Amino acid sequence: MSEESPYPLAGLRVLDLSTGIAGPYATKMLVDAGADVIKIEGPKGDPLRRFSSSGQDLSQRDGALFQFLNGGKRSVDWDLDLPADREAFLRLAQTADLVVESGGAGWLEARGVDFETLRRRNPALSLVSVSPYGRTGPWATRPATDFTLQAEVGSTAYRGLPERGPVHAGGRLGEYAAGSAVAVAVLATWRSARASGVGLHADVSMLEALCLSFTTYHDLFGQFVPGVAIPMALETPSIEPCKDGWIGLCTYTGQQWKDLCALMGRPDVGEDERFYDGSARMQHLDFILDVIHGWTKTQTMAEVTELAGLMRIPVSPIGDGKSVLEFDQFRERGVFVDHPDGFKAPRPPYQVHGMPVPAYRKAPELGADRDAIEASLPASSASDAAIDESGVKPAFDGLRVIDLTAFWAGPYATCLLSTLGADVVKVESIQRPDGMRFAGAVPSEALWETAPIFHGANLSKKGITLNLDAEEGKAILRRLLEDADVVIENFSARVMENFGFTWEVLHEINPRLISVRMPAWGLDGPWKDRTGFAPNVEQASGLAWITGYEDMPLIPRGVCDPLGGMHTVHALAMGLLERERTGEGMLVEVPLVEPALNMAAEQVIEWTAYGAFLERRENRGPVASPQAVFVTKPSATETRYEKKHVALAIETDEQWHALVERLGRPAWALDASYATEAGRRAAEDAIESELAAWFAEQDCDEVVDRLLAVGVPAATLVNGYMISPNPQLEARGFRRPLTHAVTGEMLYAGLPFTLSNDAANVYAWAAPTMGQHNREVLQGELGLSDEELAELERKQVIGTRPAFDV
Repeated sequence: MSEESPYPLAGLRVLDLSTGIAGPYATKMLVDAGADVIKIEGPKGDPLRRFSSSGQDLSQRDGALFQFLNGGKRSVDWDLDLPADREAFLRLAQTADLVVESGGAGWLEARGVDFETLRRRNPALSLVSVSPYGRTGPWATRPATDFTLQAEVGSTAYRGLPERGPVHAGGRLGEYAAGSAVAVAVLATWRSARASGVGLHADVSMLEALCLSFTTYHDLFGQFVPGVAIPMALETPSIEPCKDGWIGLCTYTGQQWKDLCALMGRPDVGEDERFYDGSARMQHLDFILDVIHGWTKTQTMAEVTELAGLMRIPVSPIGDGKSVLEFDQFRERGVFVDHPDGFKAPRPPYQVHGMPVPAYRKAPELGADRDAIEASLPASSASDAAIDESGVKPAFDGLRVIDLTAFWAGPYATCLLSTLGADVVKVESIQRPDGMRFAGAVPSEALWETAPIFHGANLSKKGITLNLDAEEGKAILRRLLEDADVVIENFSARVMENFGFTWEVLHEINPRLISVRMPAWGLDGPWKDRTGFAPNVEQASGLAWITGYEDMPLIPRGVCDPLGGMHTVHALAMGLLERERTGEGMLVEVPLVEPALNMAAEQVIEWTAYGAFLERRENRGPVASPQAVFVTKPSATETRYEKKHVALAIETDEQWHALVERLGRPAWALDASYATEAGRRAAEDAIESELAAWFAEQDCDEVVDRLLAVGVPAATLVNGYMISPNPQLEARGFRRPLTHAVTGEMLYAGLPFTLSNDAANVYAWAAPTMGQHNREVLQGELGLSDEELAELERKQVIGTRPAFDV
């Protein structure tokens, strides 16, 4: 942090070689906190400059999405294939803290600017790479897109109706997931280098980022129930029709479902214990939809919102590029702001209360800052001296975190912190355990210990139980907070106050304590007391609006939870820098909906920049054409859930020509208009019909291999429970063996990136069993006696199993 600037990342210099969405989104987050980001594009510029989802004729203008992602950066148009420009880049790297790039395997090496070369110029410089599969492994050079990667992680195959076919999550959402992972990788490298003086290389794999965000630890489910496939399905209820539009509902718990059934006048359905399980509702879908629609279609959206809200049933409107601008919650909180390039955009998705942030600035013209930067370059300097990495430690080493979070977004944030060195103490109660202990739990004698999602999101944490409704539990929490750096929770806005832990009380307990809060909708505004889960956030933000069938929006299925968790880690890091500056703790607020609104920003940007209203196009998208899912030749034992599908995405004219050759140059494919994206997009129905007939005669895995061999992005739709074995994930060590006290050894997904020094990350132990570390923390750290622990157990202030029958 610069002494002259109040912004947390003032003084941080970043060289941004990335293009598209993922890398630029991460470096935008750095600009939004005051960093100096220099975009090095090459003489043709970032291709995103010429992109618009609605196909606008941009002429000489830059696209609005490019401007949103690159506002406030500086630009040089160096061609790193030219020796003079390469040397200028290396000299600039001598002054930088970080390089971000998206060139893929071999790209840096081919230009003589690989990590070792950069380190010789600047040993403290860190490098973050992002590519579809990572820079190493057997698939490192495999062609891929967001669309085909969603297929490969098992996301696409389980979204939709079996009779209508699977659909992907729209809006290039996977690229934003990768960008969020890049933002965490930036912290993992830079914070470590800041302490040790030794730069690190983080290699982000988009495939790994999607494994962690587009499925709910389905790979772990596959280990718990080997040989079982997850069927294609919808959530019920989810996005339902009213008299005047769509409304979003969510019933994660059996009680919420019972309450909704009572509200709908069908308590008999609510009392049927079969339907507590969403998968059972899917098996009786026609009946369940008749029940739901029999009520929702008689109500207005406002009526459903009011009635569901009174019963604490999670409910939300369905947002799109126009309506989100009018939602009272977002208007009152000032979420959307005027961008100086002439459109509206969401603000940065977090607030560190009391910390100033720079206003949005215009995006640079290509090469606008070349002369000024070249005039300030230092003399060339390099060293071949060995770099001592013995002092490398994880980015959050020594940070003490009291974790009150539950479900997915909050636990995933603290899981990232624990994996990057923080000492995380997870607090739950036997009266109200983390709900993810039961979501999708595999039947067992200790059901609360066999839920894959809980396992996946709680690695390397200590687990204790405290009843915060009891004065003894509150007193113990106070003692834990006295020596903590961070307390984090994702309750609705009123819960901490109801426990008696207002910000003022927390600050009195520990003036240096940072309180991180992750309510669904924010700490103020008309929605602040509404219950909200990930489906509601996806419904309200616009993410669901561009996902699904043309006549039926669908939720992306929870992706905003892990993305919200990654943004929370970034926000906390900014809070830690602010504490360095002021010596005081502060409140950090990350409403789950605001990262989601940033992921969906393109809808608002296109509407306010061009008057273009983006809608669902099922499996079609704005980047590739054709882009679709095709059914291949059936096998003898195939069921409706086991149809083999191929995801195909043609992004370039060269890929189209390669596809035509692989098809055998049929007459229909030789139409001259198909040689350009515009021509193919105008004939999508005809092209997809011909391709469907061809794929129907092909073996699924064989045809994918043949297409990949000629550079055509294609992927088999994988069932999420069966993603492993996967040679790419195995080669990169994405899954680590850890032993759980109840379930034994399993393979757990780690970070969505590799680090050049293993000392920079921690995989200590599997998720804690309930109250597993009560004695270690309460007795070993706080000094409670055996007698005191026994009394707390007798009063059920602490315990090691739920206080209710399971």
